[in-house]
Amino acid sequence: MAEQTIFCRKRWLILCLCLLLLPVYVAAVKKEPSQVPKASEMERVRIDAAETGFLLHPSQTPFHPWGFNYDHDRDGRLLEDYWEDEWATVAEDFDEMKALEANVVRVHLQLGKFMSSPETTNEAALERLRELLDLAEETRLYLDLTGLGCYHEADIPAWYDALPEGRRWATQARFWAAVARTCAQSPAVFCYDLMNEPVLPGEKAESEWLLGELDGKFFVQRIALALEGRSRDAVAKQWIDTLVNAIRSEDPDHLITVGAIPWVQVFPNAKPVFYAPEVSANLDFVSIHVYPKTGEVEKAIHAVSAYAIGKPIVIEEMFPLHCSTEELGQFIEGTRAQVAGFIGFYWGKRVEEYAEEADFTSALIRSWLVFFRDFPQ
Repeated sequence: MAEQTIFCRKRWLILCLCLLLLPVYVAAVKKEPSQVPKASEMERVRIDAAETGFLLHPSQTPFHPWGFNYDHDRDGRLLEDYWEDEWATVAEDFDEMKALEANVVRVHLQLGKFMSSPETTNEAALERLRELLDLAEETRLYLDLTGLGCYHEADIPAWYDALPEGRRWATQARFWAAVARTCAQSPAVFCYDLMNEPVLPGEKAESEWLLGELDGKFFVQRIALALEGRSRDAVAKQWIDTLVNAIRSEDPDHLITVGAIPWVQVFPNAKPVFYAPEVSANLDFVSIHVYPKTGEVEKAIHAVSAYAIGKPIVIEEMFPLHCSTEELGQFIEGTRAQVAGFIGFYWGKRVEEYAEEADFTSALIRSWLVFFRDFPQ
């Protein structure tokens, strides 16, 4: 009987202790996951307090984007051309980019691969995108997701080219809403880039959405065919706000930008359109594509300064295409004070593979990759 009484008292004490500790346990469980990150989780990228760079949240560690455009493979195929049947290749390439000291990978998503109709998304493509997010988290590489690509003319649905401006923008908004919904919970997203190098029409109406073919690909497209009495700034702002609103309806956190051509590099008196203060109000940072020319490094540096609008600046494309790697290094050093990150190119071949080939192009790309890997951060 005494033993039974002692046992009951022990049970009572244990129950009281549990009741006392319950509020502490509940408070711990209710903490936001971002406040207590697991050691294996990637942190999310945020704009820093000075609005000149980036940091990781919640640790507040400065983050300097340094990465690659992974826009096609060694054979010129776009990512969606081989990510279904050759996923091992994609994984190997991510490992190689990580080994080359990258922390960001820019991938380009074609609208025609993600939209089955003006109103319907391709769920298989979105599922593959989820797998890409998982791969990015495994390799700890952040993704610059650039959308609305129409790079291969054969992949552009006839129905898309036939849409008038308003319905075309609505389809683009659905694309971005679906991508944002897929990516919202992943810490591996660095940013959403609305479109690669969008352009506006002039005073005369245009008839084609695409322009600027390069090696069989169309990297540039118009967002409108005619101004129809609107200013260029008004068209740009309306388009940006339409797509940003679509993204924000699904993802309130990840950063948004648009990759622009710095026309001031070509026309010294040109003014930024997509990064005019009012137009870019809903963009989080500036993304521009700069390819310095031999003997004109200072001119390229000056072009960057035109985009100092109180937001972080990322050189989203760079390559020693028209200059030496040494001059590209001078450009990077000359813009460090105003640029928060730099993104070059990787095309699916290792440094060692280029070293085995004797042609000029292979030597150039090998030199570039070695430069990227060894450049002091």
